[in-house]
Amino acid sequence: MIEARHARGKPMKIKNSLKTLKLRHRENRLVRRKGRIYIINKLNPRYKARQG
Repeated sequence: MIEARHARGKPMKIKNSLKTLKLRHRENRLVRRKGRIYIINKLNPRYKARQG
């Protein structure tokens, strides 16, 4: 698994498939921004992930 640095310096996971990461927490949201797919979680930001 590769980690990328987000703008605030917190690690974000880069995965080929986000389906399992979405199911890890009930507050996870799947968001499309600028052609990329993100998993965001406002309650627990460590669940951030990106695809593409």
